[in-house]
Amino acid sequence: MRIDEIELFHVAMPMKEPWRTAFSEEVAIDSVFVRMVSDGVEGWGETAPYRLPQYSPEWASGAFCLLRDALAPRLVGCEVPTANDLHAKLVDLKGNPFAKAGLDLAWWDMAAKLEEKPLWQMIGGKSPVVKVGADIAVMDDFGDLVAAVGESQRQGFGRTKLKFRRGWGVEMVARVRQAFPDAVIHVDCNSGFTLDDVAMFKELDRYGLAMIEQPLAYDDLVDHARLQGELETPICLDESITTLDRARKAIEIGACRWINLKAGRAGGLTNAIAIHDYCAEHSVPCWVGGMLESAVGQGPSIALSTLANIHYPCDVFPSQRLYKTDLAEPEVVMSGPAEVTAPAVPGHGFVPNPARLTACTIEHVSVRSS
Repeated sequence: MRIDEIELFHVAMPMKEPWRTAFSEEVAIDSVFVRMVSDGVEGWGETAPYRLPQYSPEWASGAFCLLRDALAPRLVGCEVPTANDLHAKLVDLKGNPFAKAGLDLAWWDMAAKLEEKPLWQMIGGKSPVVKVGADIAVMDDFGDLVAAVGESQRQGFGRTKLKFRRGWGVEMVARVRQAFPDAVIHVDCNSGFTLDDVAMFKELDRYGLAMIEQPLAYDDLVDHARLQGELETPICLDESITTLDRARKAIEIGACRWINLKAGRAGGLTNAIAIHDYCAEHSVPCWVGGMLESAVGQGPSIALSTLANIHYPCDVFPSQRLYKTDLAEPEVVMSGPAEVTAPAVPGHGFVPNPARLTACTIEHVSVRSS
């Protein structure tokens, strides 16, 4: 297919309430929307590296500039019949997986529409029904936290993820475990700790956690392997897994027992699927994370969550969980207790609402073939 136009939107989507993690407090989610057009058919992608380079070295305005100045011009006017061809045109431009993911995700949506298939079917999903979990940010009060976990249990979520940081750590987990002795819970450290904290992590072994997600530096593998060797609790890598090669190395040195897949962090759905398949071949289970995107960003995550080696409830949020009004439509909604169903329409199933997109846009540009 020939890429006729790529349109870029840097947006900021206000959240219902602040989202606090080990590295930041977000009141809005900055992301880049990518609209790709071929022969009158449009595909939409969204990539959300956040406002500042705190989750990873990338950030939304930087990704927008790179897409505008270097990445999109490489594709416009070119034949791009496969997603691998798309990545081949960008391979000499190092890193920047979030920026590249915006193009990859838009291509997949467009390709599925051209083939008139739902994206989840096109990539080989086993079922459109996806099990999802509850995520709870850092809070001000243990009582509020226990109440929030209780609500997640009442709603039937199969697991609850607790954001974990200094000052909101082992005691927080102890309170939750005391209140819910049988609940499936894990903690997400968002790269907030070092090997100096081994004793603290060993203490967490007492609480029967499903996993400890990304305890050490965002770009580390070796220290995670050392830490995993000290712990009974499985380590899950998130920020560290930016390429298939890094997933291979992590598995080879025993740096983790789970891998969290994020299409944005991995450079797109193409690479996330490759990581998924490699993990399946090496008996490492996966699950799918998110970056608090709109429904446009969650659409590919839902499709990815339908693959066979997904063995843990995924981070797919109903739109009303985070936003008063999602920038995209239709909104992501629960199709049953703790589950979401992938759309049956061609593509990933979500598009921006034009008026809301305009209202949230900080910067906009269109790159067309001459």
